[in-house]
Amino acid sequence: MTKVVKFGGSSLASAEQFRKVADIIHADDARRYVVPSAPGKRFSADTKVTDMLYACYDLAAKGREGFAEAFEKIKERYTDIIDELGLDLDLTEEFNTIKACFIGKAGRDYAASRGEYLNGIVLANYLGYEFVDAGEVIFFTDSGEFDSERTQKVLGDRLKSLERAVVPGFYGSMPNDTVKTFSRGGSDITGSIVAAAVGADLYENWTDVSGFLISDPRIVKDPLPITTITYKELRELSYMGATVLHEDAIFPVRKAGIAINIKNTNAPDDPGTMIVESTSQKPPFTITGIAGKKGFTVVNIEKDMMNSELGFGRKVLEVFEKNGISFEHMPSGIDTMSIVVHQTEFEPKEQEILSGLHRNVHPDTIDIETDLALIAIVGRAMKSARGTAGRIFSALAHAHVNVKMIDQGSSELNIIVGVAEKDFEAAIKSIYEIFVVHQL
Repeated sequence: MTKVVKFGGSSLASAEQFRKVADIIHADDARRYVVPSAPGKRFSADTKVTDMLYACYDLAAKGREGFAEAFEKIKERYTDIIDELGLDLDLTEEFNTIKACFIGKAGRDYAASRGEYLNGIVLANYLGYEFVDAGEVIFFTDSGEFDSERTQKVLGDRLKSLERAVVPGFYGSMPNDTVKTFSRGGSDITGSIVAAAVGADLYENWTDVSGFLISDPRIVKDPLPITTITYKELRELSYMGATVLHEDAIFPVRKAGIAINIKNTNAPDDPGTMIVESTSQKPPFTITGIAGKKGFTVVNIEKDMMNSELGFGRKVLEVFEKNGISFEHMPSGIDTMSIVVHQTEFEPKEQEILSGLHRNVHPDTIDIETDLALIAIVGRAMKSARGTAGRIFSALAHAHVNVKMIDQGSSELNIIVGVAEKDFEAAIKSIYEIFVVHQL
């Protein structure tokens, strides 16, 4: 069995955390390939090394005072870890190169990537693993797009020749050999790419939480964790604002059929959350998760017999398209159609859109409702559970929350309800209560 393990910045913020990471890796012989992030915060008021690198590079690029002092602080973060771990490792040459490249304005991508690069060297030394520079095995095209085909071949060939290796996350290289970073979820993406390249049996993503939670802990007190979630469910929750892996970090392993296990470095025995393509496991609750976002506007269009008017929907959406606005949802009835859009995008184009709708479809009335929040109730078990929508309405009614919109996809994987922003938190709490607390 082969596992690829990725550790986030909080997991590698200090020598103490490095020891935890080493214990986790050595506890399972299958953990052969490791993807580290740059050191994160050691405490709440601390600064991530990546942020330190950005700030230091900006000082160098603009020729401002304080560059030398800022650079020394970055060196200290690594030398402290090296000294506390008792490693026989000297990074003087690497730091001299980085300093010269900062002064020579090598670019912000280069600057940011050095956090992972240096941490990779330190971790490889500590584990006794081979260090593989991501710039030599992960590639981008001239246009800055990830070059999946070339990466798969070069990275796969390189790692298959190595029993154990550390590949730093977050970056790769352009055809001209300059460093390029991933825009979002960088190290998560690298971990997924490495897992796909070596045909791993499992991709473990280690962070500072024991997996995903059923609901936002800032709204629901101590929500239960999600033990198993499918990629489809994850996509629905992520789209509606849940803090989960970025889609780019999921695609390589999803395509290869590799499961992801989200684990907690500080509580390694916790099962975490398994992200899978599909599963026969029956979930503990009817719903898998709840997520939501505020800041929506609903444009309600009424016109008698609109359902028999050929091309009505196309003409409506054409107006939004011409104004550069995409819609989120489009619930409709026999004589009504509602277009849900982001409020901040809609407001500057409001009058242009209204006049365009009148020209295109000649509605009887148009009504606009603002300050709407959307809440997604997601779960693969909802399809076989009777009365799910009824239970949602019952919970919201009990909490004195008025439902302004409801939309359910044909997959029956999720139900989306629209409520006033002022009722957002109360709505989520009431839904969690009826589907989770009452089922315990």
